Amino acid sequence: MKHRLTVILHNIRSMHNVGAVFRTSDGAGVEKLYLTGYTACPPRKEISKTALDADQFVAWEYHSDPLELLKKIKEEGVRIIALEKNDTSHALHSYVLNEPACLILGNEIEGVKDELLALCDDVLHIPMHGQKISLNVSVAFGIAAYQLLETT
Repeated sequence: MKHRLTVILHNIRSMHNVGAVFRTSDGAGVEKLYLTGYTACPPRKEISKTALDADQFVAWEYHSDPLELLKKIKEEGVRIIALEKNDTSHALHSYVLNEPACLILGNEIEGVKDELLALCDDVLHIPMHGQKISLNVSVAFGIAAYQLLETT
């Protein structure tokens, strides 16, 4: 079953992370992935290896400019959600997803850029209880995708 959830991967450095997001998107029933900035696109063996070929089943598009894409998506009435920890973010587990929605994931080191956050309707974070303040982007996506889609 496909959900009305799309995902933007912006400036993801690791092709293994991209592949893992493809694989999780297939399992969770994500409608489409948007790859933006310098995020690698299929066909790449590094993506397919981690995706276990899910990159052949999940719809995707490449857009160089995520701002333009976000504005277009927002005009279509899609709720924009970032997965990022900041001063205004809310805990993921307390959020109820209303479809259609688009989840933005940012760079493994820098996160989601401020100009993208400015276009978001909501910013969510995964509560962290250890010394580190974040998880690997593909792991965080897996947690977020399944948690969000459980609430629909």
